Amino acid sequence: MIKHLVLKNVHEKTQKLSYRCPSTRFFCTVFPQPITLSPGMSLSLPIVFRPTEKRDYEDSICFKKAEGEFSVTLHAMLPRLCLSFPAAVQLPICAVHNVTEMLFPVRNVGDLVTMFAWETPSPFSMVPDCGVLSPGAECMVKVVFQPKVAAVYDVSGTCWLGKERKQKRTIQLKALAKYPYLRVSVTGEEYEGVQPGKFQDTLCFGSVPVGTAVEKCVEIFNMSVVDAPCRIERVKDPLLQDHVFSCDMSHGVVPAKGKLVLCIRFQPQTVGEHSTDYFTISSAGCLLQTVLKVVGSCRGPLVSLHQQSLDFGWINLGESSMQTLKISNISDVPAYYQFDIDGRGSVFSLDCPCGVLEGTTTVVLKVTFRPTHPISYHRRVVCLVHHQEPMHVDFFGTCHSDTVKPAILQARHLSWYRTNMMRGLTFYPPDILSVMLKDGKLQMDEKGALMLPPKIPQDEPPKEYFDVNSMTEYFYDGVSCDLAVFPPHVSVSPTEHDFGCCTPLCRVEPLPLCVTNHTKGSITVAWTLSPSSAFQVSPEVCDIPPLKSSAFRVLFQPAQLNSLYAAELEGFAFYKVLRHHSNIEEDATICPSWCLSVRLRAHTFEAGREHFIPQYILDVPKAFPPVAPNTDTYCSMLLLNTGTSSITFSVNQTACPSVLVKPCSGHIVPGCHQIFFLCTHPADTVLQQLALPLQLNSFPGYTKEIALWSCGESLLLLLEGGGNLYFKPVCIGTSSTRMYTIKNGTRLPMIFTWKICQSGRKILSVSPSTGILQPYEAMAQTWTFNPDKETKYVLHATVFVRRKTPDPVSPKSAHYALRIVGEGALGTIRAEKEHLDLGNILVGDQQSCNLVLLNDGTCSLKYSLSVEQLTAGACEPGDTHSDPLALELEHSRGTIPARSKAFVRITARPAHRLHYTWSIKYALCTPTATDAASTEEEQQPLCCVVARGVYPTLCIADACSAGSASGISKLHLWSLFSLDTLNEYLEQDLTPSELTYRVPTRHSTCLIPPVYTPLLLDFNFGAASIGSEPTLVMLLLVNKGVVPVEWAFLFPSDQKMDMEHWAEDADFSPQELHQMRIQDNQLFSVSPKSGRLLPGEEASVQLSHRHDFIGTDNLPVLLKISYGHEILLNFSGVTMERDQPYIHFPSTSHLFTPIAIGTTHPPTQIYKLYNGGSVPVTFEVQLDNVVRIQKNNFGHPVFVCLTPRGEIPPGTTGHIEWVFSPLEARTYMVDVPIHILGGEAALITFQGVGYDPNTIGVTDMCSEVLSPPVFPGSTKLTVPGQAATLSHHQICLGNIPDSTKASRLVFLNNISESKAVVFSWRMSAFKDKRLLQIAPESGVLQPGESIPCFITLQPSGSASFCSTDLVCEVYIQESLVQYKSDLQEWEKEKEHQAVEFTITEEDLGTKKKPKSPAGRSSDSAEIKNHPESSAVFRKYKTLPPIKNHPMPHLPAGHFEKRLLLDKEASRVRVKPEPPKPMLLHLVVTARSYSIEDFFSNFTSEFPKYFFSRPFSNQTLENKLVDGSRDRDRIDMDPKWLSLAAASNQELQIVTDILTGVIRDLLENTQLHDTMRRSLDEPIPYFSQFRYAESAELQNRRLCSRVPSRVSILPDLYPEKDGKRKESRQENSPDYDLLKSWEKKEQLKEQKEMMSRQSALGNLVELVLENTLQNILVEASRGEVVLTAMPRIITLPPTPSRRITSPAPLPSRA
Repeated sequence: MIKHLVLKNVHEKTQKLSYRCPSTRFFCTVFPQPITLSPGMSLSLPIVFRPTEKRDYEDSICFKKAEGEFSVTLHAMLPRLCLSFPAAVQLPICAVHNVTEMLFPVRNVGDLVTMFAWETPSPFSMVPDCGVLSPGAECMVKVVFQPKVAAVYDVSGTCWLGKERKQKRTIQLKALAKYPYLRVSVTGEEYEGVQPGKFQDTLCFGSVPVGTAVEKCVEIFNMSVVDAPCRIERVKDPLLQDHVFSCDMSHGVVPAKGKLVLCIRFQPQTVGEHSTDYFTISSAGCLLQTVLKVVGSCRGPLVSLHQQSLDFGWINLGESSMQTLKISNISDVPAYYQFDIDGRGSVFSLDCPCGVLEGTTTVVLKVTFRPTHPISYHRRVVCLVHHQEPMHVDFFGTCHSDTVKPAILQARHLSWYRTNMMRGLTFYPPDILSVMLKDGKLQMDEKGALMLPPKIPQDEPPKEYFDVNSMTEYFYDGVSCDLAVFPPHVSVSPTEHDFGCCTPLCRVEPLPLCVTNHTKGSITVAWTLSPSSAFQVSPEVCDIPPLKSSAFRVLFQPAQLNSLYAAELEGFAFYKVLRHHSNIEEDATICPSWCLSVRLRAHTFEAGREHFIPQYILDVPKAFPPVAPNTDTYCSMLLLNTGTSSITFSVNQTACPSVLVKPCSGHIVPGCHQIFFLCTHPADTVLQQLALPLQLNSFPGYTKEIALWSCGESLLLLLEGGGNLYFKPVCIGTSSTRMYTIKNGTRLPMIFTWKICQSGRKILSVSPSTGILQPYEAMAQTWTFNPDKETKYVLHATVFVRRKTPDPVSPKSAHYALRIVGEGALGTIRAEKEHLDLGNILVGDQQSCNLVLLNDGTCSLKYSLSVEQLTAGACEPGDTHSDPLALELEHSRGTIPARSKAFVRITARPAHRLHYTWSIKYALCTPTATDAASTEEEQQPLCCVVARGVYPTLCIADACSAGSASGISKLHLWSLFSLDTLNEYLEQDLTPSELTYRVPTRHSTCLIPPVYTPLLLDFNFGAASIGSEPTLVMLLLVNKGVVPVEWAFLFPSDQKMDMEHWAEDADFSPQELHQMRIQDNQLFSVSPKSGRLLPGEEASVQLSHRHDFIGTDNLPVLLKISYGHEILLNFSGVTMERDQPYIHFPSTSHLFTPIAIGTTHPPTQIYKLYNGGSVPVTFEVQLDNVVRIQKNNFGHPVFVCLTPRGEIPPGTTGHIEWVFSPLEARTYMVDVPIHILGGEAALITFQGVGYDPNTIGVTDMCSEVLSPPVFPGSTKLTVPGQAATLSHHQICLGNIPDSTKASRLVFLNNISESKAVVFSWRMSAFKDKRLLQIAPESGVLQPGESIPCFITLQPSGSASFCSTDLVCEVYIQESLVQYKSDLQEWEKEKEHQAVEFTITEEDLGTKKKPKSPAGRSSDSAEIKNHPESSAVFRKYKTLPPIKNHPMPHLPAGHFEKRLLLDKEASRVRVKPEPPKPMLLHLVVTARSYSIEDFFSNFTSEFPKYFFSRPFSNQTLENKLVDGSRDRDRIDMDPKWLSLAAASNQELQIVTDILTGVIRDLLENTQLHDTMRRSLDEPIPYFSQFRYAESAELQNRRLCSRVPSRVSILPDLYPEKDGKRKESRQENSPDYDLLKSWEKKEQLKEQKEMMSRQSALGNLVELVLENTLQNILVEASRGEVVLTAMPRIITLPPTPSRRITSPAPLPSRA
């Protein structure tokens, strides 16, 4: 096999290439040779293929060019089967049991004719599932998807290829099936009779006119996302039902999320009938069925006659009389009416005997009376109305002639006649009745009617006439049927006759007519004849004896051929005695005449001639109205003549004898109608079809067969479930309800009544227990089962049904039995978790969870939940008393099925910061538990729910300052920013106004937002000079709560809503402009402005104030905590000029610490002044008001200022010492001006409170005063660049007596990891360094190292409040070294510049003319005159004078730039500035007391202190001169002045001597006892007779008891000692013993004396202090673990030997 490979050069240049032959021997080509192809040229290269076996081959041929190589693959493939179709098919979404399809192409891309067959899993199928495709052919395959289950389908379909099906290909079939959900929506008004139950929707048509059709629409909504096919069916009923409801649609598809409109038509046929039917709307597969109930009723015309009778009175023969008769239709349904009288052959005629009455109309008819004989006339005419019962009206009148004048017939005669007829007296003529009345055989009742006299008084009352049903009276007249309501007096036979075909006209046979007299008197019959009528009667008048008959002949005399004839003959029969009124003796015996009528018809059509074709409309029902068996049923039929010729009709009743028809024959003139009434009497419930032939125009071919169905309806009630009702197990004491359906299976309404057996009346109940079921109506009833014990119940109930009929006689009834099965059981409810903890919930927020209720029993339980709330917390009880319940149940009532669980959603909404406990109880709902008291008794505990209402709590844990405020102590900073008040308010409960905006929002439309916050605080940034560093304040925010806190600082611009420019106000107030300047220049800034803190988390916030503008800056900033407090912070700061002295007064008032009245040594108190400027400030206190207060208080110095004048260095705090000494327990106030030298003065109001120590304890007041402020000792907060921290920010030493010492340990930590720091405590600020000592005062800290610093306070002197701000300066050691190095270089350079100068002139060789000493004003003139020598004169110009030039006021932010420019402009090397230290503040607070006050107020604390001797260098001179306090308190005494004039050495000696004497006296207990005894003992007069020896011995004993310093002095009392020695020597041998005893006593006294020396006590105290300090330092370094458990070391046992002393105890290390 050979194929050619074509090579073509598509390039613009000539191509040269070569090739290699294929590598296998199956493909070969010509021998390779170079190929040259010009542009556009081609070359065909033959490829020969020689296979050796049946398989696939593959090779390649390689071409090589200068640019590279390329290859062409050679394939030799065997013919194969191959179909091409998509790899996957995605079908549209489909509803379950619906079908969706999709087409895809299948193409044969192989070389062979391919047979294929599909195999697909259910619910997929392929159409066609198999086929054959030629090579290259294509066909379309349909995928059919018909799911049965809702799911996601992703399956593989297999396509087998070939006959043997050895090859296959797969296709992925993807589809999604969902369940449809249809809902039926009925629009329009609701039907009042709809019963709750299984029927979801009811379509009410209301009352519809008979014979008309009404359509109403029902919307079927598809709530799913798939198209839903549905089926509409009528509920199948095996019984006969005249389907008045119809629906043209039986199937439909409701689009996804759409609707389908279903139209139902209602066309009733029977007036007054209520119709009910049911339609089911089912989705595909009958997954969901909805029952649609349709109801409607039929209304017909309501026609009535305004008169029951027309009295024409009497007229003469030959005259006529006319009366009007009104007929009305009060219904909106048109009514067809017809008076059953032929006016052509009657004495009574109507102008419109038939017609149509439109709705709600009234027609006036004219009735004419034309008598033909002088007799009294009476005819009862029936008015037929279609779809309504007939009505009767009486026409009567009297005719007189000249000779015959009968009695005038009146209306009362008719009434008496009907009563007499009921009593059977009308069959007697009036003359006989008159005789009987005279004879007393008859009597007259109160109405004037005749009656038989009662035989006994207890006889039944005489019969009265009653109105007979009009339909019964119409049919049962004794003429058209054998039955009659009243027996006829006169009868005629036949009443109808058809002459048939009367051709030829002259051969018509007369009709014999027989009239029978059934009365007992002679009667006269007179026929009303019309000359123009073709029917005549002979004789016209005839008398008939009693109970006899007479024959008449009816003659038919047609006038023309091929015509229809019909007429009604009218005759009147009356008692013969009534011919003349003189024959009537009693008016009550007058009897009206009887009307006789005969219907006649005939035709004169010749044989073969076609009769007139009738054109008519026949309105006939399909069935008789339903009645009970053996009951008459009636219906009406309307025959309307729409043609132009008359129609005769006749009904052959012999063909259907069970149906009575009136009239049976007659004629209808063109445009009129005939109303028929049909009556049947169904005997049983068997359905019968009645066929009634109606012949028209006397022609058999025009016979219409009327088909009517008739059936007797028996009582039939259908019970659901075959008469069985099953209840689930029910908890005892509770009830269960079930819906049970009963259905009326007949076409008649019925009344049902349920009766429950006696044993089950307390257990079972049904609602409704009685009611009416309309035809074919199903009613769902509610049965309630309430068991009273734990057992199974089998109960029975009976339903009685009867017809709804007005018949007073009790109708027949039927009953049906219902079997009820139920079970009583016990049940309880429990909670899955008896304790639910909702945790912490924000006040104003809510937290929800599910309460799981479990029912482990076998019965469903109806429960009712109640909640009791208990609160615990700091809130007042009155605040929560009126609050609503904080726990809300989604539903408090419900039902839990047996062995299942229920979920109740509970939501907690705490209103206060309290601990809430809710006790949830349940009660089983019972029919008897109607009141709340019984429910509470039956409540049982279910579970307990706990929650805590919390606020987002935020507090300021620490604050520090930097920048221009680095000199402010932490205590002062805490006061400037009102942080105590802020923290106290943050701990309080929220106000309702704070919950208005729970989160930070833009809620203001103005530049200055309105202030609604309950608290307004000042954040005072202090003061600094312009161009200074910004004042930085770091605040440490701590979330001490249990919920996250979101906080934000909102500037006024952050609270303003963005508005359109046209809505902005262009005029700004000065305050708005001021705030805009602050915000635009960012003078105040907060970083970060917002954040979120988790519980326990901390965050630092930096607040800064830039000093770029001179003046006071104020900016309101809102601190908003989400779901928490909102506080308006007034950021304020002062910027002043650089050289302006300024003292920052944060407040204009100061409150001294309360002092007890009567205090002998009131303490010194301090008022602090902070100098935030750059220059020292000198202040002076004006004491005029203080002196005035002293005068007003009897010269007592209430306020004493100890430092009325002083100087405060820049950036430090100065102290003004005050002494407040109250006289009374009240508040003292004084306004003191403080003048600033070169600055503004301030008026400060000082207040002091004196209190009674007897009322308020001094100890309590002192502890309250010295309690540390609510800023604490957190040291985590650092400023940027801080390298060291203190372990404490404040040390409170409490109450200290004078001349004692208190120490505390503070650690200084180097927090830098790489840099060493140098620290130094500022001690130069203290006037007396002996009062407060720090060890060490300076040092170096390596990276990460900590050093202990011991703070020692030793008050000596007057009582005072000590509040000292210790400042530790911290430097980076590296910066100090660099500074010292730079300073040395600068000094060297300075010395070098002092002795060295550089000559830069280049023209030193030229001669210079010395410059005249003239002023600078002549320089310009000389330069002009000598331009060549201008350079020479410039060299020798004098320098400008050195002075300070005033610096102009530069705009904000230009000071740093100006300094840099000045440095760059100066070529002289600037002296290096020392590095700025980082300042660490330590506040030391204490209160010192005099020893007497401390001992009296703090007796229990007195032994804890060591009283050391005062400092040796603390002289009285210092106290008098340096203290300066007595200068204002006490007048100078000359003795004090002499002491002040003494030298320091003399004062020191006096001080030491007095101190020793006083201390020895205080410590000498013997002196104390002697003085105490001397006060108690009487004066001993006999003491002068004592022996000297006994006195000496007593003194010696006294000296031995109380050693004294005097005893150890050797030179004291020499005479005594000499005498004592002589006496001792004389008293030997006791002298040695006495001498040794004295030595021991002397040694003992020396030891006691040494122990009382202050130097020894100080030494011991120092040793103990150093020991404890060493232990603490070692513990801080980790060398000693103070908290380790002590170890017991057991010593080895000693050798056993005899011992006399107790063994030593084991030592404890």
